[in-house]
Amino acid sequence: MRTALVGVGGWGKNHARVLHDAGALCAVCDADAALAKRYGERYGVPHYISLDEMVSAERFEAAVVATPTTTHAQMGRTLIEHGKHVLLEKPFTYEPAEGRELAAMARRAGTVLTCGYIERFNPAVESVRDMVARDRYGKLVLLEFHRENRIPLHIKDVGIIYDTAVHDIDTANWLFGEMPQVVFARSGRVSHTHEDFATIMLGYAGNRTAVIACNWLSPGRSRMFRAAFAGAVVSGDFVERTVRVDGEPVPTSEGEPLAGEIAAFLGSAAGEAHDMVTPHQAVCVTEIAKAALLSGRRGVPVYLDLR
Repeated sequence: MRTALVGVGGWGKNHARVLHDAGALCAVCDADAALAKRYGERYGVPHYISLDEMVSAERFEAAVVATPTTTHAQMGRTLIEHGKHVLLEKPFTYEPAEGRELAAMARRAGTVLTCGYIERFNPAVESVRDMVARDRYGKLVLLEFHRENRIPLHIKDVGIIYDTAVHDIDTANWLFGEMPQVVFARSGRVSHTHEDFATIMLGYAGNRTAVIACNWLSPGRSRMFRAAFAGAVVSGDFVERTVRVDGEPVPTSEGEPLAGEIAAFLGSAAGEAHDMVTPHQAVCVTEIAKAALLSGRRGVPVYLDLR
């Protein structure tokens, strides 16, 4: 399926590689003319600095948007209006209302709309999801996530909650199979324009809980999680894609998460059945992230009613 890429800086360059390897990349677009030219020439596809120009000049069925969060809504509108299937990188949109608008547009247009919460395609997370589905260790009651690394210099429009914690918010919702009822967060800023450290607690029905700790202050990179079941504790490494049950390693599947995400998106756009992030789920993550920002500012829990 002919797929255009909007945004080749930052994470976008990885989308370019994976789309090219899948034989799907047909054009690239970036406001930075030099970047657009570099990746267009690298992968032998036309390059543009304007989305409107690319939409007018190129024939394609699908698009991946990997631009700054605050631009997602307008990029999505333009593409859906032209009948394109769209994968918006995380977070879905800056405001939940924008996400709901895009979801309604996609329903009317009959196009696929999804969000790049890539950890759903991480073999380590898929392994835990399978444990939940098979009820292998009983009830899942607690999830803990920890991410740290230096500030990503290309991210300027949002802080660590919208950029990083959203991955774990979506993963927690997916593994628990529902949305949280309450959010409590503490966050602050050391050197970034926005918050660069945060701890978030999500409360689900039945006293199930997810705790997310993240910072952009560490010189090293760590992305870990723990899942406490009634009958076992599972630990995982997002980077190494490994899982241990009560300290003992267990096998996980192979495969690059981004390649799995792109394959599922293109397959869904072609009419195949895939387990994708739905627009509603993506909007809920934005609602939760926004609530975490509010809780962090006010120092009080924020109660939610996400259906």
